[in-house]
Amino acid sequence: MARERRRRAGPEGVRAQERGPRGPGRRERGAAGDARPALFVLPALLLLLLLLLGCGLYARWGPAARLVAPHASPRALPPGSTGPVAAPARFWGSYRPQVYFGMKTRSPRSPVAGLMWLQQLEGDVRLRHTCEQSDGLPRYGWLLHDGTHFGVQEIQDLGFSLQTEVVKRPGGQHGGDWSWRVTVRPERTGPTPPFISLLFYVATDGQGRLQPLIEEKSRLASLRGQTEELGNFTVTFKPPTTETGTPLYARYNHLQAMAEGLHRLTDVVKSSLRPRFSYAPPGLPKRHYFGVDVYQGQAGDRELRSQLLIHQVTVAVPCRVEVAFESGSVPDRPDRLLAETLTQELDKHVVAFEQRFEETFGLSRKGFSEQEQHFARALLSNMLGGMGYFHGHSLVQSPYTEAPQPYPAGSLFTAVPSRSFFPRGFLWDEGFHQLLLARWDPALSREVLAHWFDLMNVEGWIPREQILGDEALAKVPPEFVVQHSQAGNPPTFFLVLQQLLRQGAVEQGYLRRIYPRLQSWYGWYNHTQAGPLPYTFRWRGRDQDTQLFLNPKTLTSGLDDYPRASHPSEDERHLDLRCWMAVASAVMAEVATRVGEAENDYTHMAEWLADNELLQRHHWSEALNTFADYGNHTQGVALERERLRPPPPGQPSPIPRLVRVVRKSPRLQFVGGALGYVSLFPLLLQLLRPDSQQLGSLLADMKNKQKLWTPFGLRSLSRSSPFYLKHNTEHDPPYWRGAVWINMNYLAVRALHHYSQVEGPYREEASKLYHELRTNVIGNVLQQYLDSGYVWEQYNDSTGRGQGCYPFTGWSALVVLMMAEEY
Repeated sequence: MARERRRRAGPEGVRAQERGPRGPGRRERGAAGDARPALFVLPALLLLLLLLLGCGLYARWGPAARLVAPHASPRALPPGSTGPVAAPARFWGSYRPQVYFGMKTRSPRSPVAGLMWLQQLEGDVRLRHTCEQSDGLPRYGWLLHDGTHFGVQEIQDLGFSLQTEVVKRPGGQHGGDWSWRVTVRPERTGPTPPFISLLFYVATDGQGRLQPLIEEKSRLASLRGQTEELGNFTVTFKPPTTETGTPLYARYNHLQAMAEGLHRLTDVVKSSLRPRFSYAPPGLPKRHYFGVDVYQGQAGDRELRSQLLIHQVTVAVPCRVEVAFESGSVPDRPDRLLAETLTQELDKHVVAFEQRFEETFGLSRKGFSEQEQHFARALLSNMLGGMGYFHGHSLVQSPYTEAPQPYPAGSLFTAVPSRSFFPRGFLWDEGFHQLLLARWDPALSREVLAHWFDLMNVEGWIPREQILGDEALAKVPPEFVVQHSQAGNPPTFFLVLQQLLRQGAVEQGYLRRIYPRLQSWYGWYNHTQAGPLPYTFRWRGRDQDTQLFLNPKTLTSGLDDYPRASHPSEDERHLDLRCWMAVASAVMAEVATRVGEAENDYTHMAEWLADNELLQRHHWSEALNTFADYGNHTQGVALERERLRPPPPGQPSPIPRLVRVVRKSPRLQFVGGALGYVSLFPLLLQLLRPDSQQLGSLLADMKNKQKLWTPFGLRSLSRSSPFYLKHNTEHDPPYWRGAVWINMNYLAVRALHHYSQVEGPYREEASKLYHELRTNVIGNVLQQYLDSGYVWEQYNDSTGRGQGCYPFTGWSALVVLMMAEEY
């Protein structure tokens, strides 16, 4: 921001020098003719000192206070808009993506319901609850989920599978009823356990109460509950049956306990399990099993705010169990949402979902097979089933604060990148998520964007990673918890707004509500991320430790370890951020026009940032024959073991680190050795004219197998780059240095489709590449899903195999839009 102010002040400074120095002349005249008594001098000096002191304190504490000051405009979401009265259909949902199966309401202190299960193997306790990659499940994920009414999920464990189904039914004043059905079947993936324990639970989160109803000493038949937003409700646990409804022998346990919070529920259950219970069906030998027993945890000085009730049913495989939640405010319930009624409701929603899916994406009429359609429905369903509702506060810090501070508490309704690894909100990921969801449900996307905009502070800054609540915090390494106020993220929400505007899916009232916050958000980027020259931009937040990193990371760009200038400096110009701001400026101009506000500044900025000659002047390197970043750079860097002096006698030898060695001094230049996604951004965001020679050059780089082309999609970094597949530190493997990423490939497919539709010398080439790249990406993601059971964070550029975290039905689910050719 300081650089931006100096740049703006430059012309005034020049004119002042041209007018000549004025200060000394005034002082000389004052000394010659000043007849004021000396007694007025001391008070004036004291007043000046107080003013300077006040200015100093404000300079320090003013910006610090603004860090946690909420935005002054009315909230984008009207009060109560997510509550049971205003939005009953979305009040309850599978809004706990971090657990295999669970539900909550869209309220800050919602009670939660969930499922855990135990494989009852000899001496082996495998409790499943939160989604963990270390569990090694062959497959899990939603097969069908419409985001509102129902969901069907398949979870394959070792030796058996669980099918979880949920159906909601409207009614009353508190979001209506819902029912679960869990069906367990044997699988060939391992030895089938003779019996299994299903643990259904309900827990509060600081308010409300639960009262158990116990039958036959140990069976928790039902519970009665009450909270401020739900009023009175009942949860009923039906005895297990076969799939045809025949009752089964089962043993029951229950647990009533208090927990420190929802993030400790697994710990409470684990510490209460005892192997002293017997399972003895008629005619079969008795076997011991682990069951929940008396919880003996010690609270110490910690607050126990969560009341927990667990119903454990231990039963042979295969089996089926149903659970029903019934709101006390439903006056005339025709029948209970169980058994045949549940089946009929579920079948009705499945038919409606499949019809709506075909109407929206048209995959059947485009010739895709049933297997391919099943795959696409699962991707969309996982995105919808992975929606989460979070409440809490971020931990933030600015250069003006000595320690992290709590951000104002807020709520966020958002999709998540990965249920196992990233079950929380990420700003730039969410823009890609909503490109898919806005096709399915524009109202849902508008609401999600409004939630994010309501997390904005008075400066227009939105923390890029939202870690809200104890359950979200439990999944985050400590070094990534604090969010820094100088750090941005690609403003992908402008892509979503652009799409919604083109769909005609944004009402005038909505645009007016979000416009003040859009202005502030855009202004924050335009000022805090300004580059050294007009119409250039620079990501703040690069790693400054040049000793340990082969190339200091730029986490704020979203591209993490993608090679930038080797030596971070204020002279950098980042190509990708400039292109993002070009899109943002164009969208701001359109929104301003629609709401009747002045759009000239935005239009002017959009025109300059889309000007191909200016773009080439700032970012085209003739020597490299590509677009590139600019900065203080050298390719003469490498990681080597440091040479340490021998320790004193008797002392242990220190372990030498892998440190960076600079063999050639850096200089200001275009960043060489970094051909990849960043180089393509003028094409990816469709800023190049159709007749641009640079467009032809980028198309040639894309189709070059030694550079970016693979049978599985475009790799993130050219094979010819010295950074290709190189570790960034001793323990930091390559991330954006060669792997195939689906979000960038989606932008590439989208851009190629655009250039194949407009007149220009490269139209035929763009069309050819479009069809080949689209086919390659879709085919590989589908094949890896069939082979591994998952959609992945990234894909190996040599083998196509999925890698990184899984399941990653965040932006990798954009494959659905490629299949539908919806851009």
